[in-house]
Amino acid sequence: MATLRDLGLSEYEARSYRSLLDLGPTTAKELSRTSDVPMGRVYDVLNGLEQDGLVRSQAASRPKKYVAVEPETGLERLLGDKRAELERKVEQYEAVVEELSEELDARGAVDEQFWTAAIGPDESGDLLVERLAAADERLVMVAGTPSPQFDIGQVSGRVVDRLDEALDRGVRASLLLSPGLVESLPETVWDDYHARLVTNEGFEARVASEVSGTFNLIDDVEVCIEVPNPLDPAQAFAMIDLKDPEFAANLREAFDERWVEAEPLSL
Repeated sequence: MATLRDLGLSEYEARSYRSLLDLGPTTAKELSRTSDVPMGRVYDVLNGLEQDGLVRSQAASRPKKYVAVEPETGLERLLGDKRAELERKVEQYEAVVEELSEELDARGAVDEQFWTAAIGPDESGDLLVERLAAADERLVMVAGTPSPQFDIGQVSGRVVDRLDEALDRGVRASLLLSPGLVESLPETVWDDYHARLVTNEGFEARVASEVSGTFNLIDDVEVCIEVPNPLDPAQAFAMIDLKDPEFAANLREAFDERWVEAEPLSL
């Protein structure tokens, strides 16, 4: 059950405000009696409520009287205070993230094999965009067929976001597509492509007929590979992220051969 304390009031403040709504204009002494707020605390409580815009006072009367503002107005003011507090918190957290992003470094040398995997569309999409965001120098993206595992519109938007950010920090990106995939992608994907990627000098896209698999090569040491379902090759099953410089080098060599023979993407 919701209470005024959920909006930041103390127990004494909540009880005092409710009592004032019932009593109408009243003195601190009467409020203390009806609300069970100790007389030694009631003035501090009323001052706090007045500062929050929940109570108005009549200073000219003797003794001084207080009245609660209408609930609709009072609750809107409390909600506004909470929104402002959350916005300040968000700004603080964003500043912390920005500072830590400059301080923390996860670019240690890869001298042994390491792999991890994600199963299912949400987890696989999260793993893919996370690893694309980790690129420092080079991204190679090969896509042969549209994955039935992903909502292509949603995932492509996240991928374009990561590519855009990578290009801004100087990463060079190469995208190799199959003709079938080019024809199957929705117009919204190409709108994003033209608006945010195609004009960047660090980005290039080509089309090659002999492209069947789907993988992403990150800084020539890490590979994200989409794995088809062994029982139904038309269905995607998982995403594997593998850090292995030797395997990545072999993939890069195969990619370079296809890239030389590929045609520039033109839409």
